[in-house]
Amino acid sequence: MAGLADVFLAHRTALLRFLRARGAGTEAEDLVQDLWLKVEGRDGEDVADPLSYLYRMANNLMLDRYRSITRRERREQDWVDAGSGVMAEAADDRLADERMIAAQQLEAARAVLRDLGPRVELVFRRFRIEGVGQRTIARELGISLATVEKDLQKAYRAMIALRQRLDTE
Repeated sequence: MAGLADVFLAHRTALLRFLRARGAGTEAEDLVQDLWLKVEGRDGEDVADPLSYLYRMANNLMLDRYRSITRRERREQDWVDAGSGVMAEAADDRLADERMIAAQQLEAARAVLRDLGPRVELVFRRFRIEGVGQRTIARELGISLATVEKDLQKAYRAMIALRQRLDTE
């Protein structure tokens, strides 16, 4: 009776084709190598039908590899899902904090503009926010272009002072 190793060596190519046909693809060579290592460890044992035994071992190795890969992928996905949930919560908290800070800074800017007077506030809003030209603002308000420029300078100085104050806080 031929030993298990002898049967393996005689049918190695057929075992490789079997694994590829069963979906092992590029891993077929690795599986055949793993099969050889197992066969070497059992070479002294008597097996009633060595070829069937080798095919069964090859199939089991392929199933074990598939299960291992599936478990690893599931574990990695669970890890990513758990981590992204924490990351998303942290990002949401950070965004909420940033929105709150931005709202506070916007309210501070509005207060500074209000303190400068209604005309300076209007000139600043029309020019910086609405994009209206300085000449048009002067014409609409019935003031000179120089007055519009001075109002804008006053607003800019106040905004710069606010920015410096906020940066130091």
